[in-house]
Amino acid sequence: QVQLVESGGGLVQPGGSLRLSCVVSGSILRILTMAWYRQAPGKQRELVAAITPSSSTDYANSVKGRFTISRDNAKNAVYLQMNNLKPEDTAVYYCKVDSPAYPGSRMTFDYWGQGTQVTVSS
Repeated sequence: QVQLVESGGGLVQPGGSLRLSCVVSGSILRILTMAWYRQAPGKQRELVAAITPSSSTDYANSVKGRFTISRDNAKNAVYLQMNNLKPEDTAVYYCKVDSPAYPGSRMTFDYWGQGTQVTVSS
């Protein structure tokens, strides 16, 4: 059983900062790409940032320059540092990791966390 536990969400004023954490535990073959998604009320879930095993990163245009994704492979953890937060960043943030289905497989499984609420409001 693979578990992803997110933490760090909360209420913050515009211009403030939060740091989200996601720790992966359980029987997982190998962690490939780690990513953060978000879903605002009435909107589709969207990719916020992703990081490969070699630490190459990719960001949504809306968060470039404000958010930073990082990972600690020894801890099976991924982080999202969010600075200069805006009301439009309000959403439930989800952590996702990919893992090979079996050794040598090109097919991967996606594992999701339960989500953590981020609210940006004055």
